[in-house]
Order: sequence, then structure tokens, then C-alpha cells
Amino acid sequence: MKKLINAINDVVKEQLQGLAAAHPDLVKVSYEPRYVYRADAPVKGKVALISGGGSGHEPMHGGFVGRGMLDGACPGEVFTSPTPDQIYACAQRVEGNAGVLMIVKNYTGDVLNFETALELVHADGLQVQSILIDDDAAVKDSLYTAGRRGVGTTVLAEKIVGAAAEAGYDLDQCADVCRKVNRYGRSIGVALTSCTVPAAGKPTFDLGGTEFEFGIGIHGEPGRQRLPMQSADEIVEMMVQAILDDGPYTRSVREWDRRNETWVDKTFTDEPFKPGDKVIAFVNSMGGTPLSELYIVYRKMAEMLEQRGLVILRNLVGPYITSLEMQGVSITLLKSDDEILKFWDAPVHTPGLRWGM
Repeated sequence: MKKLINAINDVVKEQLQGLAAAHPDLVKVSYEPRYVYRADAPVKGKVALISGGGSGHEPMHGGFVGRGMLDGACPGEVFTSPTPDQIYACAQRVEGNAGVLMIVKNYTGDVLNFETALELVHADGLQVQSILIDDDAAVKDSLYTAGRRGVGTTVLAEKIVGAAAEAGYDLDQCADVCRKVNRYGRSIGVALTSCTVPAAGKPTFDLGGTEFEFGIGIHGEPGRQRLPMQSADEIVEMMVQAILDDGPYTRSVREWDRRNETWVDKTFTDEPFKPGDKVIAFVNSMGGTPLSELYIVYRKMAEMLEQRGLVILRNLVGPYITSLEMQGVSITLLKSDDEILKFWDAPVHTPGLRWGM
């Protein structure tokens, strides 16, 4: 293992120190417990948006703290969920008297720890809600989840809901927007190589030099199948086809009912993409794939969407939800309406994403 690190136990702390040193105008960092928060937090009268998860996916989530996105982010150890005390302390620090919305990727540890933190925040008398992201079309269940994994749509949700909160949406309105973004987004990823978690010191999984993994998760979880290496166009065809052919998907999620102060099970059915849909297209590097290859992927994806009658209104290309140094790519398509597009175009100023300022 060759990495630009000092001590394995200091990786997360030192990367947070670097983030704070590089962007003191945008973010501040608490080190005990660990969380990143807006330099101007709390923003009074605005819904506070927080998220989090294991480190190793940068710039998500800490790199998306700032105006127009997150108010706070809670980093766990590499590929390890943040703890309830991190999430609770972060919520307390950024809450601005308009409530807290938690955006949670569907991984068992994340779900359990955010649920515990939500109950602690609620017990303090604060308004709080959480919305689950589970957009991965590759699998119905995985090693780390009950149901689909939360992947690329998370980035788009943090941007869009962050803008809604900045525009003055209340807590219920922000939750509705987040829920809609999750229902409208679907993703799939592939890996050409594994990645190496510093604490493990060896690749997470073995992948032959002439193979790729189709439907990979962001922690190196197995996908649908392992296949002989193919051309970029052939791989992209498989990925886009998998998203577009993903039929109606009924999900059951556990959400906090603020009015009755209890957890309830809700069911939503997501409709597949169809000709005429307008989308935001997101082509993402898993960490080790260069921009040149991402544009090759985007080229083929755009060609296929045009052939299927989908219209790309906006796009995002780059490394925004990574898996350490894994070579691979994910594609996310988000069906868009006027509300989603308005908040996507709204100004954003974070270490990892910025425009319109």
C-alpha cells in the first residue's frame, strides 16, 4: 500500500485539518466529536441541512458544506458510519430555529445512527426530519443495506435541497423536495479496480486485470456480475440500459412522523424513465478515473439518451462521490421539473461545488 498519509489512525483528522486550512471562509471543523459546519452557522431562520457517512468518498460530504448546500457534515472513519454523538452535536451546532433535515444514505449503520441522533435532537425540543436516499438500480439488497444503496443521487439531493433551504423553504417543504429527488433519481456504477482502505492495507476485493465489476457499490460491495473487460461504449450501454429499463420500483421506508412523534413505515412507487423526460445527467469518477475517460462515458450516455427520447437539461461531470482511489464510474439520471431545475441552478459556494456566486 502506497498512500500520501502519515499514520493510519490520523487519516480522517488530518484531512479535516487540511479542509479547514484550505477553506477557512467556508467551513469550520469540530474535532471532538468530529463534524464539519458552515463558517457562518447557525443561519437564523433557515432549515439546517446535515448529512454524513464514512470518509473515503470525498468531496462528499464535508466538501459540500457551505452556502446553498449542507450546513453540517459528519465524517466517520474510512467507510464507517458516523456515530450518533457526532450527528447530535452537529445538529445542535447548526440549528437556526427552523429545524434540522438529515439526508441519510441507505446503509445499515448510517440509518441506525442517524435515527438515534434524530431521537436525541427531538428530545431536546427541536424540529427534525430525515429522508433516506436509496437510488442504486444495481441491486435490491446488498451486504450493507435492506433495500437499495444510497449513491449518486445523494450529491444532487444535497445541492437541490440545500438551495431550497437557502430560499426559505420550511422543514416540511425541504423534506418533500428531498423525497421527490430521491424518487426521481437512479444510479448505477462499475469498477475496473478495487480500492485500499488504509486500515486494511490491501485491496478490498480481487478483480482480475481483464475483468470489471458491473453494479458496484461505493464501498466496494459486489455488483450484479463480474464480466470480461469491454470497450467504454459497451460498458456505458449496459449502464444506461440498466437505468432506463429499471421498471416501477416500490420502496418501503421508515420515516419520522413529526406530528405524532413516532416512526412510521411509508411506501412509495417510483416510475421508470420514459421518452420526453427531462433529466440532470451526472457522470461521476469513483476516485481513480480521469476526466478524459468521464467525457468518453458522457459522450456515449448522451447519445443513448437522445436515442431513447430523454432530454439532458443540465449535467455534472467529475469526482463528487468517490471510493478512495477506485478506478470506475457511476451514472446518475435525475428526472427534473421546474422546481428541481430552479434549485439546481441556484448559487452554491462550497469547497467541492460552486457556481453562480
